[in-house]
Amino acid sequence: MHVQDSHWSSALAAGAAMSTPTGGGRPDGARSTPLRVDAQRNLEHVLRAAREVFGELGYGAPMEDVARRARVGVGTVYRRFPSKDVLVRRIAEEETSRLTEQARAALGQEDEPWSALSRFLRTSVASGAGRLLPPQVLRVGVAEERGLPEHARLPQQRTQPAGELRLVPEAPVAVADDAGAAELLEVVGQLVERARDAGELRTDVSVSDVLLVIATAAPSLPDAAQQAAAASRLLDILLEGLRSRPA
Repeated sequence: MHVQDSHWSSALAAGAAMSTPTGGGRPDGARSTPLRVDAQRNLEHVLRAAREVFGELGYGAPMEDVARRARVGVGTVYRRFPSKDVLVRRIAEEETSRLTEQARAALGQEDEPWSALSRFLRTSVASGAGRLLPPQVLRVGVAEERGLPEHARLPQQRTQPAGELRLVPEAPVAVADDAGAAELLEVVGQLVERARDAGELRTDVSVSDVLLVIATAAPSLPDAAQQAAAASRLLDILLEGLRSRPA
């Protein structure tokens, strides 16, 4: 998983500072007036290419790679997204939203806690969205909660011993400022809590572990059939590792 924090951090500032330009356009590719057919097609190509390139190479991949994959000139990419940070933010927000919807669907359509968690993981891995999550969601490291304000702690995250892997916000305000990321963590936390309370999930498994599974089990291979087979096999193994065992 390759995620470049510098692009995401500057994208937060860029998204907040950039105002809507005259003429009804917006720098992130959305407009109040319909795009021409060719412009809309180019936008779709750029977004699809960005998902593929960033998913394979991380958010550090250059815009030229995105343009090459979209088969458009780099100037076309910059006309829709005036900086790489704006494009990075657009892709990360869309993928975060997609994962949140997948988690909500699993919660609403599966009565059994383990089936709900398993369904979410299989759906999210198949979509490949785990490769495109922003750093504030995937940030994992050794940290202690001491000193973090309450709003910066992960929702549904139970207290864990110091030194254990856990998600850590990029800064105390990072999760609080990004409603999309906070919402994803909240919904996935519900899946984790239900499965744990039902005794079907290992007691030491956390939200961070589940998100790591999504990122780890979404390999990027040149052959689509091989990619699907590898992802399915790896996920089967990881799910077995998450599930509780009789004492």
